[in-house]
Amino acid sequence: MLILKYLSFSISIAFISWIVGMIINGLLRKSAIYRNAVSDLNFIKSENTNRNIGIGTTKWIIKNSFLKYFNQKLKLKAKTDKTSLIHLRNEMNIAETDHLIGFIFVAIFALIKLANAEYLFAIIIMILNVLMNLYPSLLQQENKRRIDRAIKNLG
Repeated sequence: MLILKYLSFSISIAFISWIVGMIINGLLRKSAIYRNAVSDLNFIKSENTNRNIGIGTTKWIIKNSFLKYFNQKLKLKAKTDKTSLIHLRNEMNIAETDHLIGFIFVAIFALIKLANAEYLFAIIIMILNVLMNLYPSLLQQENKRRIDRAIKNLG
């Protein structure tokens, strides 16, 4: 029963972190430092590494579950030009940063649980945090690389 309590808290705080990420990101987006520092984040450059850690599974889950309805701005239209790809890349950058801020927000809760010697609780929080915040952020980075290649090919 204790694990169920930990899971429900972890899922709840992960969903809340999405809202926190959007709010903080909205405030930070207006700064010049943000535009220069955040637009080209790329933690994992290797497609093989992304595949090995399960980013493809994350992509499949998002495309084939209710999660696909959360951010409708991240849809590629059938007819695309360079301008629409640049706009899509910018929207992906916003979503990526929202998730990274959310990841940090939830990690603070996990650190508090570690400090209180609640190790199982901290592990469960971080597992769900990785799945619900870090992996979507890494997926956006992969998608941005694909869009960059498409923009380059369009000239």
